[in-house]
Amino acid sequence: MRLTALPVSLIVGSAAAFAPTTGISATRTTSASTVRLQLVSGSQGTGEGWIDPSAPVNSKASLEKTLSKSLEGSNFLKRLSLLGSTGSIGTQTLEIVDACPDNFVVDALSAGTNVELMTQQVLKYSPKVASMSTPEAAKELKRRLQDEGCKSMPLILSGQEGIVAAATVDTADTVVTGIVGAAGLEPTIEAIKMKKDIALANKETLISGGPVINPLVEKYGINMLPADSEHSAIFQCLQGVPPGGLRRVILTASGGAFRDFSKDELFRLCEDNPRAVQ
Repeated sequence: MRLTALPVSLIVGSAAAFAPTTGISATRTTSASTVRLQLVSGSQGTGEGWIDPSAPVNSKASLEKTLSKSLEGSNFLKRLSLLGSTGSIGTQTLEIVDACPDNFVVDALSAGTNVELMTQQVLKYSPKVASMSTPEAAKELKRRLQDEGCKSMPLILSGQEGIVAAATVDTADTVVTGIVGAAGLEPTIEAIKMKKDIALANKETLISGGPVINPLVEKYGINMLPADSEHSAIFQCLQGVPPGGLRRVILTASGGAFRDFSKDELFRLCEDNPRAVQ
C-alpha cells in the first residue's frame, strides 16, 4: 500500500478519504487550519455528533468505542492551557473555543510580547494564569487590564517560569503547545508529569527532547496528538489503517525555506554549504 502525505491544507480537506467514519465533510467551508484543530480537539462546532476519526481497526471493541462516541455527540468539556495564544495556532484554537463555548474553558494563556491582543484574550476568556515572555510585557498587560476594569484578574507571570506555570495550571486537562522553538520543551515535560494531554504544534519539542518526552508519555499514560503541520498530516493518514497496512509515507513539501529549490539547486547547496541545510 502506498500512501502519500499531502500538504496539510489539502489533506484535511480529504479527511473522509483517510478516515471513513469521520464526521467532517470535505465540502465544508471551515478553514483547513480550523478543521485540523477540530480533528485534534474532538469537536466540529456545529452541534453534530462527533465520530472518532480512527476507524475501527480489526476489533469489535474499537467499533463499539467509535459507535459510542458518535451517539454521545459533543457532550464533553475540555479545559485548556494555551501556550502561544497570540500566534497562528493560538488564535485558531480560540476560534474553536468560540465555536463551541459549551465544550471548552480556557484556564491559562501564554504569549510573547503582543500585549494588545493578549489583553483582549484575557478579558474575553478570563484565564486563571496569563504569562508574557518579558517582565516589561507582563507589567504592561497588568496595567491595561486594570485600565479596562478587569473583574477577574489572572495571575500574571513572565518568562520561562510563566510558561511552565501556564502549562501546569491545576484545572486544565489539555495543553496546546503553540510556541516556537525549544522553549516548548520544559513546559511540555512538566505538563506531562501533571498528567495533562498534549496537543502538540511544536515539532522542536520532539526533535530536541524525544528521548525524554516519549518515555514520559508512556509512564504517565497521557495522550499526545499532533495539532499542526506535517506531523498532523501523517497522523491523519494513519487513522483507520490496520497495523502493518502501511508500507511507507511520502511526505511532500508544504513549505519551508527550500520549497522552491530545484533538485539540482539542492544538491549544489549541499555541496557548497552543508550547514545551510542542517
